[in-house]
Amino acid sequence: MNLNLTGHHVEITPAMRDYVTSKMDKIRRHFDHVIDVSVILSVEKLKQKAEANVHVRGKDIFVETDSADMYASIDSLVDKLDRQILKHKEKNADRRNSAVPLKDDES
Repeated sequence: MNLNLTGHHVEITPAMRDYVTSKMDKIRRHFDHVIDVSVILSVEKLKQKAEANVHVRGKDIFVETDSADMYASIDSLVDKLDRQILKHKEKNADRRNSAVPLKDDES
């Protein structure tokens, strides 16, 4: 999993980088097929905003959150992302398990 961390109007400190990578490990535990993750942390006046774009096989998942605290934004971002990844994983499993079997020749 490639993790790209970017900051807009905020400096990414090593503590923030470690916090985001430790939280993204939760996503990796649930779903192994994550190819690329791009996280953008930004500050707009009093809003601390976190965005993530996750590239998995067959789909791109985008999530954004904002809060008064950057760490709270990261926490809610990971929670939302986790829910969407699990939903995507369950959809793929349902498609795989409910494949229509081939019909036998009825003569």
